[in-house]
Amino acid sequence: MNRIDEVLRFETLRSELQTIADEIAVRLAKSSFSPVIRDYLDFSTALCDPGGRLVAQGFSLPLHLGSIPRAIEAVLARFPEGLAPGDVVILNDPYNGGMHLPDVFCISGAHHDGEVVGYAVVVAHHADIGGRVPGGSAADSREIFEEGLRLPPVHLVERGKTNEALLEVIRSNVRLPDILVADLDAQRAGCESGSSELAALVDRVGRAQFEVAVEQIIDHSRRSLEAVIATWPKGCYEFTDVEDHDGISDNPVSIHVRVEIGDGRIVIDFAGTADQVGGSINSTLSFTESACYAAIRALCTDEVPVNAGFISLVKVRTTPGTVVHARFPAGVAARGVIGYRVIECIFGALSDALGDRIPAAGDGGTSGIRIGGYTTEGERFQLNDIVCGAWGARPDRDGIEGAATLAANVSNRPVEIVEREDPVRILSYGFVPDSGGPGEFRGGLAIRRAIQLLAPGATLNLRTHRNLTPPYGLHGGHPGSVSATLLRRDGRSEQLPAKVTTRIIAGDIIEHTTASGGGIGDPAERDREAVLLDIDEGKVTRAHARAAYGFKDEETA
Repeated sequence: MNRIDEVLRFETLRSELQTIADEIAVRLAKSSFSPVIRDYLDFSTALCDPGGRLVAQGFSLPLHLGSIPRAIEAVLARFPEGLAPGDVVILNDPYNGGMHLPDVFCISGAHHDGEVVGYAVVVAHHADIGGRVPGGSAADSREIFEEGLRLPPVHLVERGKTNEALLEVIRSNVRLPDILVADLDAQRAGCESGSSELAALVDRVGRAQFEVAVEQIIDHSRRSLEAVIATWPKGCYEFTDVEDHDGISDNPVSIHVRVEIGDGRIVIDFAGTADQVGGSINSTLSFTESACYAAIRALCTDEVPVNAGFISLVKVRTTPGTVVHARFPAGVAARGVIGYRVIECIFGALSDALGDRIPAAGDGGTSGIRIGGYTTEGERFQLNDIVCGAWGARPDRDGIEGAATLAANVSNRPVEIVEREDPVRILSYGFVPDSGGPGEFRGGLAIRRAIQLLAPGATLNLRTHRNLTPPYGLHGGHPGSVSATLLRRDGRSEQLPAKVTTRIIAGDIIEHTTASGGGIGDPAERDREAVLLDIDEGKVTRAHARAAYGFKDEETA
């Protein structure tokens, strides 16, 4: 076989594996019932080799994908002989392969001549998993036992037979049993179709050739990342960021990172990071690792697939019992908070070394506004509203608005769909003028969304970010604005904490404003045409343009 044929065969097999992972994702999105999976696409898909190494990933959430090897590790520890044909295993226990309880992993094996040749994996965020607070993501739970139903690796299907007893246990512990089981069926179908397609691929090309291709794919990613790292300045870079609310107290929670670049690898060390906290923003090791992989991948200008080869060059060092590596039985329901902060810490650390590609801080992560209760007809509902605010300015352009952090890959849910499916009314939804951090390149604008409850009463759970600590600017750029949430009732307003669980009643209005994005560069250097365009589009008022950018009223287009 000549070199061209080898390259074509390699690229064909790599594309086929990628396509299988993507098709699992498409099937899940089209067959799921809950808005969290169907509309927000809060799920991820992947293929692994028999040893659990990540080989190919679907198009969804970066913050999930790096955790998949830990989930497979837990499954293989529980089932050391591997999964039999017709087996599907699920798990969600953060202390046994999972991340937080709403994220349920579903895993099935692909078989060739009676042996496992790989695994299909789907991890999806479910609308409710039980526990003390509807939605399962409350930041003010004090330990894992309050957060919902914990599932170690266990058969959902064993040799083709559904574990009906397990489904009954699940149904008895969650608020929306029909929706959860339907979504679990969609996950199962995605896994089973993915493993069948993977087995068919191995049958077609032969096991020996397939195994060679897997090694080549992993090695290709490793060598690609090595080449990228070789272009980065060697050295050690440090940064500290703060999460200003742990769900229980107002004590700031510091995240400190030291990034070492050199010798074809990257070491990310979290020595000096705060101990795990009383609230449930603590992160599992697997989720912290996933955030680190997402941050490094985002900084690669070349296409580098994230698989076991990529992961092998990123060493993450943590101390058990810290907020980035929680010890049992710490609460981890709102661990996304720390994942977002880890990424911005890494970006801050590398902002001088890689200044041509590092953005300023954004809104701190997607805001979670969860409202659960009963309609006037007595039917259970669960609104899981995710509000995506702004990115920080980028080195050569403004930040963007209304987009999720790069690690989440979700989107704001359309007003019409929210109002059709849940007993709420969206009273306002739009950008907040003057909120973006000033700079030569402006930070993205904050978003304000006001939701009125129409049901008789409900439980409100908030998980928001950067309420006290503003998004940082870089290279002379100014910080962005902080977030705020108001509870409006009977003509009065009450400012709510960044993370809280409370009761609300019919007519109450929850008005949430996200943080904005920090700026990059001296605001005095901002292009005057850009300032005029911002004024014309209503993103910046003339008064703010005068104060922040030295704009003069006589300046015109």
